Amino acid sequence: MQKLGISLLVLFSFQVSVIAQNISSPSSFLGYDIGTQFSRHHQVVDYFKTIEKQAPNQVKLEKYGETNERRGLYVAYVSSESNIKNLETIRQNNLKHVGLIDGTPSGTDVAIVWLSYNVHGNEASSTEAAMLTFYQLLTEQKDLLKNTVVIIDPSINPDGRDRYVNWYNETANQPYNIDPQASEHKEPWPGGRPNHYLFDLNRDWAWATQVETQQRLEIYNKWMPHVHVDFHEQGINEPYYFAPAAEPFHEIITDWQRDFQTQIGKNHAKYFDAEGWLFFTRERFDLFYPSYGDTYPTYMGAMGMTYEQGGHGMAGLGILNDEGHVLTLVERLTHHTTTGISTVEMASKNATKLNTEFAKFFNNDDLKYKSYVVKGNEDKLKNLKVLLSKHDIQFENPTGTKVSGFKYSTGAQGSLNLGASDLVVHTSQPKGKMVKVLFEPNAKLSDSLTYDITAWSVPYAYGLEAIASTSKVPSALLLGKKTLQTLNDAYGYVSKWDAMDDAQFLADLLKHNFKVRFTEKPFSSKNKTFKRGSLIITKGDNKHIEKMVTILNTIAQKHGQALTEINTGFSQTTPDIGSPDIKLVNKQNVAVLSGKGTNSLSYGEIWHFFETQLNYPLTSINTDHLGSTNLDKYNVLIIPNGYYGSVLNEANLTKLKTWVNKGGKVIAIDGALRSFAGKDGFSLAYKDTATEEDDDNNLTAYADRERAYSNNLITGAIFNTAVDNTHPMAFGYDANYFTLKLGSTAYSLLDSGYNVAYLKDTKVYSGFAGKKALKQLDETLVFGEERMGNGSFIYMVDNTMFRSFWENGKLFLVNAIFFVNNNAYEL
Repeated sequence: MQKLGISLLVLFSFQVSVIAQNISSPSSFLGYDIGTQFSRHHQVVDYFKTIEKQAPNQVKLEKYGETNERRGLYVAYVSSESNIKNLETIRQNNLKHVGLIDGTPSGTDVAIVWLSYNVHGNEASSTEAAMLTFYQLLTEQKDLLKNTVVIIDPSINPDGRDRYVNWYNETANQPYNIDPQASEHKEPWPGGRPNHYLFDLNRDWAWATQVETQQRLEIYNKWMPHVHVDFHEQGINEPYYFAPAAEPFHEIITDWQRDFQTQIGKNHAKYFDAEGWLFFTRERFDLFYPSYGDTYPTYMGAMGMTYEQGGHGMAGLGILNDEGHVLTLVERLTHHTTTGISTVEMASKNATKLNTEFAKFFNNDDLKYKSYVVKGNEDKLKNLKVLLSKHDIQFENPTGTKVSGFKYSTGAQGSLNLGASDLVVHTSQPKGKMVKVLFEPNAKLSDSLTYDITAWSVPYAYGLEAIASTSKVPSALLLGKKTLQTLNDAYGYVSKWDAMDDAQFLADLLKHNFKVRFTEKPFSSKNKTFKRGSLIITKGDNKHIEKMVTILNTIAQKHGQALTEINTGFSQTTPDIGSPDIKLVNKQNVAVLSGKGTNSLSYGEIWHFFETQLNYPLTSINTDHLGSTNLDKYNVLIIPNGYYGSVLNEANLTKLKTWVNKGGKVIAIDGALRSFAGKDGFSLAYKDTATEEDDDNNLTAYADRERAYSNNLITGAIFNTAVDNTHPMAFGYDANYFTLKLGSTAYSLLDSGYNVAYLKDTKVYSGFAGKKALKQLDETLVFGEERMGNGSFIYMVDNTMFRSFWENGKLFLVNAIFFVNNNAYEL
């Protein structure tokens, strides 16, 4: 392989070298030297399309999806003429080799390398590098393609990339200004990092909540590459990072995966050393949380790696960093191109070994738990099946009546009685290691200093009881699709309330102008008991809707909602349908704060939830305009996680309190609670548990400070909370709820108001929590309501919308919107 640092410089001219064989270089196609401007997404796509036409025997471009803003998502297959001709055979051989499809492979000597670029839109050097890497592989490095198929995704997040690129192109000086204080280095809110809905796509691989991820997983799982690289950027003062990764490593990572990362890193180091480029390895970036672009592929058998170049959205085309070095886009993309080519080189040299070790990964005989059995709400089980299907993970139904093993609700050995609708997920299937990662009750953590959350177990996240069994549980596919009865004419109809499916049904009814009631007390009718929160739709309330029963039946069928027909408002056990305890659901006008001060990811979670899950109108109010906004137009104001010191100043806080006193509802999430804790007129207060023994006299050694501080941290751990499920905010929940706690900030129980959910003990069911952090959690608030005049402040200490994967927490937010203090503030 030629010396990359030198050869790359030649490519920045407009001339196409003889070796290119009439393949256009990025610079000649774009009309500017690559790295001297940021390329828009359509230019990148056009370049790949052009090269496909110029080298049809070596390139195949496939559109695999589209973003929310209608930008195309593409992968390019790059290989030798022979491999491109046999591309489908190579794909099928790979899947046959590991048992993902039936049959015997005709050959397993081709390495499959997947290179993913620009998952964070403002880490924009990588898409430029994708074009140069693509060109290099077809010209100077074409020998590497004899036994490799390289799959290039030039931009995982084109919406975020174009948001950044368009802003930079319209903002930057000509020529660019290297002063870090210049406006071209100060990206405005929300920045280009996230996608359209402001989600971090590099935390979405496992949960697949976003359309980009969902479409990518379909094609990824059809290929299952042996190597996957996710190209990133970090701060402007950081040298380049490449594998091997830092601890903690998840325990399913094989010795081969560890070793080959090191081999790849040493190969990169050879090229970086030759050019005198700085780099670091084995620090910061671990392999534990399963939803990253390095860990997800790793848990699917690949060599999953993150490469991090200094730069990020602050760098622009060039910036002076703290070491006096002018970091340019040309330099950044050159580094990424070097590691990309070096990765393909190592895959080519080790193609046979990669195939052999990849197949070994799918032998799951040594896994402790052979089956995970999941039991619970039918709608929640259905949503879990949707998640598993996104990853091509198989599931069945139990054929026995009882199972014993580790019981999730108690965190100890126990048993469950089984029904035909329960789920069994075996680890003996090819993707058994990913099953273990997603379902294991408490992932083994080798080091508490980790990059992300340390707990995510899906039975807790979906609100389901589960058993982890060390023996394989008998199972088969038993259940077909549920059929619903057509509604008959009746006095009214009752729907359950215990899952997000019910909330979607309610939102649709309100959208169709149905008047819907909910019960604050259990009642019985037609020999059936209905729990708190159950929805009641009566004919008498809905005389304004022509063909009401027909339309209701259509909406119920759409949502798979089984309704119970009742023939009288006289209940068998009170309350009767006309009771004051059975109230109309007000059609709430909901607003949310956005802009400066709000955490863009938290805002995005709420925005995405309303538009794609709840399907209910939401008005975004920019924090710059809060002071001039007429809040009387809204019933509910959601304040996402954020830092609101300058936003919720004395004038705006007074404005909020006045509006709440008149009947408005504020729902404050996570960090937003800081704006109210300890303030005059609020019961919310921080819990202060500092003691003399916590004072270490500041004698901890400098080198030990980071690790010592971890005693104060909670890095995404799961706790069991006590729930007052007679309160409207908790309708549909049991007396206990497993919460994902993302930090150690603790609030005392409310002296006035309602403590809807709280921690009554500090047992950690999954994840890491430091000893000092645990001390202050006992008897602390998780969810609460504080009345103020006719309205309410609703406190959500734990963010149930976090990355949109904690499915069991979402109903708390819906309850807060529609049920809590329901008499408050009608427009």
